Amino acid sequence: MRDFIASFLANKELKDRVFFTFVMFVIFRLGVHIPVPGVDASVIENLFSAGNLFGFLDLFAGGALSKFSIFAMSITPYINASIIMQLLTAVIPTFEEWKKEGPEGYKKIQKVTRYGTVMLGFIQAFGMSYGLRINNALIDNSWLYVLFISIVLTAGTCLLMWIGEKITEKGIGNGISLIIFAGIVARFPEAVNTVIEYLQVGTINPFQALLFVVIAVAMILMVVAVNEGQRRIPIQYAKRVIGRKMYGGHSTFLPLKVNQAGVIPIIFASSILMMPVTLAQFINVQWIKDVANFFTWGSWPNTVCYAILIVFFTYFYTAITVNIKELADNMKKYGGFIPGIRPGQPTMVYVDKVLTR
Repeated sequence: MRDFIASFLANKELKDRVFFTFVMFVIFRLGVHIPVPGVDASVIENLFSAGNLFGFLDLFAGGALSKFSIFAMSITPYINASIIMQLLTAVIPTFEEWKKEGPEGYKKIQKVTRYGTVMLGFIQAFGMSYGLRINNALIDNSWLYVLFISIVLTAGTCLLMWIGEKITEKGIGNGISLIIFAGIVARFPEAVNTVIEYLQVGTINPFQALLFVVIAVAMILMVVAVNEGQRRIPIQYAKRVIGRKMYGGHSTFLPLKVNQAGVIPIIFASSILMMPVTLAQFINVQWIKDVANFFTWGSWPNTVCYAILIVFFTYFYTAITVNIKELADNMKKYGGFIPGIRPGQPTMVYVDKVLTR
């Protein structure tokens, strides 16, 4: 530990990156406590007490949604825009060409993603503002004020997007992931305090609290193990003589992740199931409320549909993002092959079978 601290203090670039990341976190946490002007806090509190949905969303927003601050939408529009852009890259030739251009193409994709973030952010912000207007949560119910709040919320998301990109560029790690992480960790002291209060009043006993901690740690370890797990397919490269030199002849492997789709299917499934519940909170239409009650968060219909959607989107997203044909063609082009499998179509079938399993 002493050697680690000494090496850290001696590395100026690392210190600068850590300090920059810390400053960005401070800005993020300050923004969480800056409320959007003209919103009745008591109405927001009633919406949160009506169910667990908004509490679930507020977890990822780091408490910004329950306070209805300028960061109430968190980084969600950027994540959705990024996911949509990834899917479009697989079906639109122009985007696919950008992906192959390297850093320059990445800049173009990022530019389109930013525009998509602004568009999705404004749509989401307008929906939230309109919902507050219906629930008489605004000091001014004029459309101009709804537009004003929509712009404020969209600007807050754009600021978070900028913070995330700057952390990636000048800080440590992936900025967007760190913002989500910071939002979740910020709720940890509150959760610990709640457990302590439950212990003091006798709602739970020490054994139950300890069992909860053990289960939580075990689940984290399982998630890490699955996320980092790989199926390594061996690849052999044939020897080739070019001029007077011999190339190839070495062995390597193709790493296929066990969880190739990551958390994307969960985000997709959650977004779809949250739509009727979210609409019911803001729009006073009976059939929407009936659908929302049927799919109440945590009910058996919600759980079953959630599991089915996660499985479906896992297969769908993996099929979209992993270009098996391009993979097989590149292996054939450079003289690579999987032992026991012929290059070309048989390789595609084999890799697809492994991914599907």
